[in-house]
Amino acid sequence: MAKPIPRIGSRKNARRIPKGVIHVQASFNNTIVTVTDVRGRVISWSSAGTCGFKGTRRGTPFAAQTAAGNAIRAGVDQGMQRAEVMIKGPGLGRDAALRAIRRSGILLSFIRDVTPMPHNGCRPPKKRRV
Repeated sequence: MAKPIPRIGSRKNARRIPKGVIHVQASFNNTIVTVTDVRGRVISWSSAGTCGFKGTRRGTPFAAQTAAGNAIRAGVDQGMQRAEVMIKGPGLGRDAALRAIRRSGILLSFIRDVTPMPHNGCRPPKKRRV
C-alpha cells in the first residue's frame, strides 16, 4: 500500500496576489464584500451577516465597514497592494465600505459604480392606493 505524501504548508497561502478586485454589493438589507484576483477567482469574502449582525442592523453603515475590514484582511495577508473597486447597489453601506477599503492601506487604481440600470426594461408594479 502506498504511503500518502505529507503536505508542507497549504496551497492557498502560497499564492501571492499583488493586484486584485474588491466587489462591494450593498443592498438595503445587507452588504457583501468579495475580494478576488484579476481573473475573478475569489480570495475572501465577508458580509454583514457573517460578522454577527442580525436583522435590520445588517443594513447599517457600521456593519458594512466591519464586513469590508474582514474581507480585505485576508487579501492583505496574501500580499495584495493594489486593487480596483466595483460598487453595486443602492444600500447605506456603499460609502462606509469604501471608507474601510481606503483605510486598509491598499492603493486603489479606480473605483467604478457597476449598479445595473434598466434602459426602461420591465414594467414597474402598479402604484399603491392607500
